[in-house]
This record gives sequence, C-alpha cells and structure tokens, in this order.
Amino acid sequence: MGASLRQSEAVSSLRITEIFHSLQGESRTAGKPTTFVRLTGCPLRCQYCDTAYAFSGGTLMAVAEVVERVAALPARRVTVTGGEPLAQAAVHVLMTALADGGYDVSLETGGAIDISTVDRRVSIVMDLKTPGSNECGRNRYANIEHLAAKDQVKFVICDAADYAWAKEQCGTWRLTERVGEVLFSPSASEMSPSVLADWILRDGLDVRFQVQLHKVLWGDTPGR
Repeated sequence: MGASLRQSEAVSSLRITEIFHSLQGESRTAGKPTTFVRLTGCPLRCQYCDTAYAFSGGTLMAVAEVVERVAALPARRVTVTGGEPLAQAAVHVLMTALADGGYDVSLETGGAIDISTVDRRVSIVMDLKTPGSNECGRNRYANIEHLAAKDQVKFVICDAADYAWAKEQCGTWRLTERVGEVLFSPSASEMSPSVLADWILRDGLDVRFQVQLHKVLWGDTPGR
C-alpha cells in the first residue's frame, strides 16, 4: 500500500467498537437520550477503566458510514467516546461532519492528547487524571487554556488524597470560572458516593457531583 493511500484512509476511516442509542449517564446532559460513537484504542491504562473492551478490535468504518449509522438513530445529541477518540486522526472529520449535520456533539477525552484542533462547536468533556488513576503523569495541562464555557472537566475520585488533589487543581486553574461544569465522580469500586457527596457539601465546592446513571440502570452491559 502506498504512503498516499495509507494517509487517505487515516483521515477518512475510523476503528469503531460500537454505536448505540442510550441515555447519557454523566455530564451536564445526564439522562438525555444520546447516540454514542465509541472509538477503539486508548494510550492510557487507568486502573479503574470500565471500557477495557474498547482497547482493541473494533470495525474499520468510513466516516460517512458512521454518520449514516448515527442518522438512523433518533437522538440529536451525539457523544464521541472511547477508548480515546483523539487517538484516531479521522475523529476530527467525524465531529465536524456531525456538527455540520446539526447534531449537538460532545467529545469525551482522557486529557492526554492535544484538544486545540477540536471543532469549536463540540462540547469537550475532558478528564484530569487523579493520582489514584495511575495515569496522573499523562495529563496534558496545556489543554486547559483551550477550554471554554461550553466545556466540562471531570475528576474521577478514588480516595481522600484524590479529592484533595482535585480541589487543588480547581483552584490552581480556576476551573469553575473557565468551564461550564466541573464534574466530581466517585470511582465505583473505591469511593463511597455518599462520602464524596458529604465532602463536597462540607467544603462548599461549586462542582457537580455525579454517578454513572447508565450503570445504575443497566450495570456493566456494553452498549448501554
């Protein structure tokens, strides 16, 4: 295969784990019907990851085919997720095509890859990985300057040390002034949701506490 052909395929196709219609389980649109496009592959290995099945495999699909699959589903909200969507170059083509089609598009990203070229119409939901994730060293803090009021920053909290670290980041980067939502989520297997909620109330933090609504409804079933 020639170099030009490989380059053409890289910008016009994506490896997809699944495309499905469900309720958004997190973020500011939690509970809203949403189409999810889950891309395959991720450079991170967070110790609490609940989508390891998306690390490999998947189906190679043209961007136009993905858009057609999305159009066949009823939701006007689309979340591009993973894995790590930004690990595939053609995701930018997909997000722009979806935004051009009138969809309300959000991107879920782990925060280790540059977000500066993401279509400005896309709402970015970006993790800052806590020490308890074992991937804190991969945070790309330069991304923060590219976030705006339409965007959201998410912390997955594993323990008291993570909570203290997340509070410090909120202050250092003035996150509640920079983005529309700062999201604090308990790590499902390590952090009691009620304890985290109590800490937020105790400290008067201006953040959104969230649990994974889809897990409450359907457990760990893929595609839900």
